[in-house]
Amino acid sequence: MSFTLPDLPYAHDALQPYMSRETLEYHHDKHHLAYVNNGNNLLKGTEWEGKSLEEIVVGSYGKNAGLFNNAGQHYNHLHFWKWMKPNGGGSLPGELEKAVVSAFGSVDKMKEDFIAAGTTQFGSGWAWLAVKDGKVIVSKTPNGESPLVQGATPILGVDVWEHSYYIDYRNRRPDYLKAFIENMVNWEYVAERFAAATK
Repeated sequence: MSFTLPDLPYAHDALQPYMSRETLEYHHDKHHLAYVNNGNNLLKGTEWEGKSLEEIVVGSYGKNAGLFNNAGQHYNHLHFWKWMKPNGGGSLPGELEKAVVSAFGSVDKMKEDFIAAGTTQFGSGWAWLAVKDGKVIVSKTPNGESPLVQGATPILGVDVWEHSYYIDYRNRRPDYLKAFIENMVNWEYVAERFAAATK
C-alpha cells in the first residue's frame, strides 16, 4: 500500500487564530508530503510492501528506522489533521467523557496531564490520549512513535515538533498545547476512535 497525502479536511486558514495558514501550509503541504515521499521510497522492496499502514508502522519498529520514522509520522499526521476542526474544543461526547472521568477524576485533570505530557516531551515528539487494556491513558512519545507500538490505540495526539507551533507560538509550547486542547480538538473524531478501540 503506497502512502498518499490527504487533503486537509478544512481550509488552510480555518483554524486561525490558533493555528495559522502559514503553519498549515508548511506542516501539511511540505512536512507531511516529505514523510509520504520518503516513506514510499523506503517501502519499495521491503517485506512490508502491500501491508496496511498500521502493519508497516508496527512491523518496522525497531527493525527499519528510516521506514518506521516516515511511516510513523504519516500515520500520526493522517489522524492529526482530523483531530482538529474549526471551532473545536468544547465538551466531550457522553461515553468518552465517562471514560475520561473514570480514568482521571475529571476532564480538567485529563487536559492538565495531556498538556504536561506535551510540555515535558524533550525535543521532538507527540503527546497522546490512548486506550490501553480498555482504559484511557495519557502518554508521550519521541519523534514519530505513537502508542500503536506500545500495544495501545491512539485516540488523540498532538504534534510537539517545532514545525507544528513555532511560526505561531515561537518557543511557547505550553501556550500551543492549551490552545490545541481548548480550541482545536475535534472531540467527535476522538470519540469515534475511542468507540472503535473499546468495541
